[in-house]
Amino acid sequence: MRSVLREELHALPRSPHHVADPARDPLAGGRAVIGPVWNLLVYCAYLLAAGAAIALALWLATGRQAKGIAGRATAAALLVNAAWAVAVATAGEASLAARTILACTNLAWIWMLYRLFGHDERDKHLGPIRPVVFALAFVELLQFAMIAASVRYQALAGADVLIARFALTLRLLFCVGGLVLVHNLYAGASQQAREALRWPAAALGGVWLYDLNVYTIAYLGAGTPALLWQLRAGILLLAVALLAVGTLRSKSDLRFRPSRSFAFQSFSLLLIGAYLVVMVVVAQGLSYLGTGYANVLQTGFVLLASALALTVLPSKRLRGWLRVTVAKNLFQHRYDYRAEWLRFTDTIGRAGPEAPPLPERAVQAVADITDSPAGLLLTPREEGGLALAARWQWTGIDVPARALDMSGARYFEQSQFILDLDDTRKGRTQTVPASATPAWLTEDARAWAMIPLLHYERLVGLVVLARPLAARRLDWEDFDLLRVVGRQLASYLAEASSQDALGEAQRFDEFNRRMAFVMHDIKNLASQLSLLAKNAEKHAEKPEFRADMILTLRNSTDKLTGLLARLNRYGAHSGRAKGLVDLSKVMRRVARQFRTNASVSLVEQEHICATGDAEALEQALVHLVQNGIEAGGATGQVVLTTSIDGGHALIEIADTGAGMSPEFIRTRLFKPFHSSKPGGFGIGAFEARELVRGMGGTIDVESREALGTRFLIRLPLAEMAAIRTRNPEKTSEIA
Repeated sequence: MRSVLREELHALPRSPHHVADPARDPLAGGRAVIGPVWNLLVYCAYLLAAGAAIALALWLATGRQAKGIAGRATAAALLVNAAWAVAVATAGEASLAARTILACTNLAWIWMLYRLFGHDERDKHLGPIRPVVFALAFVELLQFAMIAASVRYQALAGADVLIARFALTLRLLFCVGGLVLVHNLYAGASQQAREALRWPAAALGGVWLYDLNVYTIAYLGAGTPALLWQLRAGILLLAVALLAVGTLRSKSDLRFRPSRSFAFQSFSLLLIGAYLVVMVVVAQGLSYLGTGYANVLQTGFVLLASALALTVLPSKRLRGWLRVTVAKNLFQHRYDYRAEWLRFTDTIGRAGPEAPPLPERAVQAVADITDSPAGLLLTPREEGGLALAARWQWTGIDVPARALDMSGARYFEQSQFILDLDDTRKGRTQTVPASATPAWLTEDARAWAMIPLLHYERLVGLVVLARPLAARRLDWEDFDLLRVVGRQLASYLAEASSQDALGEAQRFDEFNRRMAFVMHDIKNLASQLSLLAKNAEKHAEKPEFRADMILTLRNSTDKLTGLLARLNRYGAHSGRAKGLVDLSKVMRRVARQFRTNASVSLVEQEHICATGDAEALEQALVHLVQNGIEAGGATGQVVLTTSIDGGHALIEIADTGAGMSPEFIRTRLFKPFHSSKPGGFGIGAFEARELVRGMGGTIDVESREALGTRFLIRLPLAEMAAIRTRNPEKTSEIA
């Protein structure tokens, strides 16, 4: 048997770096000469592992981590491993230096393991630990004797095989003992200590578990497989990475928390890589068939695999399955709530002429959460029940005029239940009434879920989602997230509905305001015609009165015609074109309208020209004069006066009426629909102010109760307007 083993050991492949015969050192199987590229990759891997170990060791030895438990021991172990990697890369794994340093690396690892037991002072309480550590160290020290014996008796026939068997046995004993200690280190630690011991325990366990498999294969076979020994550089890199993660991150950050997008992309790349590996292996295997059809089979397989990849990889169903699988197996929660909230806000807040309306965006916001391809929004009808309000990418479903009756809508409003229609179809939801799941919905296989939108416990909508490509059953996390999103959407829809109602109310208010203005103007004309009719009974036979009566009737007709023309201009007085206004002519026309009333008098002044709108000014003055007449009663007087006040034309309307209190002037005088007179509309003062403001003027009021009221209208003089037009920079100085 020894002769057979010796022949097999001599048949092992040699490495260009070997300095010793592999027959004398079966622990190192040699590097497989697959090709120069592979040899270069292996060489670079060992150097990379050495560099990473040295960098981490220096950081541990010089930083504050060196003061911690096992800090210096870990740094020493990394430096020894770096030396071994350099020796393998430069001299080969079968060299005397590499074999010697390999024994030193195991001693350094076992010393680091012993120091880790001191993390929570367990080394002081566990008596068996120290003897086991010393025993494993002694076993590894025997490797130096095995190395010395292999060098001393290399010329002796049969000695190399016997030494190799002893060395492999000692390696196996060491790996088994080391793994037992690693298990006790982690399993016997407290929950808090495990957070810190997790990564170094994983590094040591990975190294010794890999070595155990390698040495077991070597013991049962004829030497160490070349490929497994070459991959040991990767194991060292993995150990360095685990130690770096456990050292560089604080205890609160020890958990590996990749983002969902990173995990999804990494998992996708892993699947693509696995697909490529399988394709290469199968294609390479077909090439070894040795038949005349090998090339044809190989080409056909590659074409078939490529066509399959082009068909399957872009599939939305595959991407949906990947997302569900990654979220289910790699993360504690299915959803990345920050990303979902940002996407939800972006969808709802989208604006612009090209953005879909809010109801459609609401459906999309819910559908994006569950990866649903389409959805519907049902909202309450005035007649009761729910009707279709919007649809998102779901044109094929036929929705009746009354999509859900009153009892179904009441069920969702009272229960706030998110319904999985698949459960309904399979009879799992016995408590859901039939009115909540109409036939047009359950008969459509695409209908998947119904999410109520509640605002202050009132149902403002119901979202129906289509089945996602990667179908699954809704769970508690879906229900919680969809319920919160549903309430948020309900507030948006309720706000939009309130805005629509407010806009409609504002339009009705504008309409009512215009009607109030019309009624006020008609009331003034009716008062003039009533006064004319009373005077006609007394003075109808006088020619002068008949002439005044005809003139008054003509003016009233003109007023009615102008009133109809102004109906569409109320509320937009500021848009009128401004021109020059002769205040004397306007004042005379106003006084002429009230010539039959002896209480109205005009004080003639010099010629004054202002800027404004003559028609609007006359209308404002008529309102104020009429208010003065009504406030003064039968004995009251109204006086009209014009003058110049600085750069403005001043119009004064003074009456001897009952007057107004300061509080009424401040809070109610210029408010529409507030009047101090019984039966008044409260429109005259408000409309007069709006008309004057539209001309660029101001209106002030002075009043005392039981004494009377004086309105002061100020308009820019024509001369001042011309100066402002010629030299606008000096306007403030002139004013």
